[in-house]
Amino acid sequence: MRRILISLVFLPGLLYGQNPSANKILEQIDRNMASKNRVLTATMIVHAQRGERIMELKVWSEGDKKSFTEYLSPARDKGTKMLKLEDQLWMFSPSADRIIQISGHMLRQSVMGSDLSYEDMMDDRKLTDIYDAAVIGPDHIDGQACWVLELRAKTDDAAYYMRKMWIDQERNIPMKEECYAKAGKLLKQTNLSGVKKIDGRWFPTKMTYKDMLKTGAGTEFIINDIQFDATIPESVFSKAALR
Repeated sequence: MRRILISLVFLPGLLYGQNPSANKILEQIDRNMASKNRVLTATMIVHAQRGERIMELKVWSEGDKKSFTEYLSPARDKGTKMLKLEDQLWMFSPSADRIIQISGHMLRQSVMGSDLSYEDMMDDRKLTDIYDAAVIGPDHIDGQACWVLELRAKTDDAAYYMRKMWIDQERNIPMKEECYAKAGKLLKQTNLSGVKKIDGRWFPTKMTYKDMLKTGAGTEFIINDIQFDATIPESVFSKAALR
């Protein structure tokens, strides 16, 4: 669920100079995001037009190839599970008591009514593998100096053709992101906050996502606890674990 965290984990670093290299910044971000694996618990709050919905979940992930998500509450969602293996995604619904594979056009559908799509969750590849980047100028967010990067897809299977990212110059942490379609339409916006230093890494513990094509006030994803390089049994990443 990485984009969900869309997986945003960063080591501290400093970027100075009037004309920093965009690819160097991306490499630093990719390097800071990488970990052998991670286990986290989170609260997801969906601010929909018809009201607020709060879910608790736990996520196990290994690199950018494997992840397993289990919803812990509320009661109606408890036991819902998702498994990602490479480019395949399965979901188990306890109410229907069946496993379905999410593929094709279904990947663009909302995850649990949130502002995140299954496609967002699936694309955990390094930014340098998907995009060419350019620094388009400095900016400030909440008084913090940032570099603004423009990323354009160099692969045909990127979830978004173009992305703009505001990167904290001091800590190398994305503070804001905008995702665009090829025609230039803004599709999604993300704001990151609640930065803490965890195991030597600067880490944004709150991500607020807004699907610009939906009504509602967006989706908050709040990290309650995270462990890096934890021991995860291989059996977690199996279809048998879905049941």
